[in-house]
Amino acid sequence: MVWTPFTRADHDRSRLRYASDTTNEEWQTIAPLMPPQPSRGRRRRTDLRAVIDGIFYLLQSGCQWGLLPKDFPPKSTVHHYFKRFSGDGTWAAIHDALYRRTRALEGREESPSYAIIDSQSVKTGAEARGHLGFDAGKKVKGRKRHILVDTVGLILKAEVHSAAIQDRDGAALLFDRLARRFPFIAKICGDGAYRGKPRNPRARGPSRSSNETSPASKSCPSAGSSSAPSLGSASTAASQKTSSASRQPASPSSKPP
Repeated sequence: MVWTPFTRADHDRSRLRYASDTTNEEWQTIAPLMPPQPSRGRRRRTDLRAVIDGIFYLLQSGCQWGLLPKDFPPKSTVHHYFKRFSGDGTWAAIHDALYRRTRALEGREESPSYAIIDSQSVKTGAEARGHLGFDAGKKVKGRKRHILVDTVGLILKAEVHSAAIQDRDGAALLFDRLARRFPFIAKICGDGAYRGKPRNPRARGPSRSSNETSPASKSCPSAGSSSAPSLGSASTAASQKTSSASRQPASPSSKPP
C-alpha cells in the first residue's frame, strides 16, 4: 500500500484511546463473529469490544497480563475470553473473514489455490520447558515454527513444535485439517528439506498427524531453484490417500463459503 494523504487519513489512529483499539468500522466486521448471548442462565454483561481492545493492547504492547490498564475489563476476564476464543474457533473465524476480505481487495479469489511452506528454528531461553529439541541441520536447540502462506504473503496456518522434528514431518502437522478451511489449494511449494516420506512426528512433537505428503515430482518456480520440490496437493496430504492418488492434485468439489 502506498501512503498518500487519503490512506493516512483512513489509517489515522491518533483519536483513539489507544492505538490498538478497534475503530467502529473494524468492530462492525468483528461483532457478527462474537459469541451470542447465552440462551440460558444469566445474561452476559461484559462488553466484548472492551475485551477485544484489551487483548489487542496486550498483544501489540507486549505487556504482562498484570500490567493491563485499569480502563479495560479485569485481567482475569480478558484472559478468560482470550482462552475461550482460542478454543471455540472465534479467532479462526475472525482470521478467515479478514483473510477473504483482504484477498478480495487484492483482486484475487477468496480461497487460494497455491501456497508456500517454510520453517524457522528458534533458540529458547534457559527457562523454557516442554517441546524442545535440537535441529541438527541448523545447530539450534529450541523450537521450530512452520508457516504456510499464500502468494500474497498472508498466513494460512502456523504450527510450533520441537526443533528436532524434521521439516517433512512438521509439514504433516501443518497440513492437518487444512483442506477443510482451504479446499481449493492444489499445490504447495517448499524447498529441498521437504523431500522424502514423512514419519509419524508424535514421538517428538506436541501433537501428531497421520497425514502423508507425496515425494516431490515437480520443481517450484518461485523458489528460484530446480531442486526445490512441490509438495503436491494439500487436499491429498490432508486425506492420506494412496501414493498413486497423491501424485495428482486434488480437485475441489465445492466452493468455499
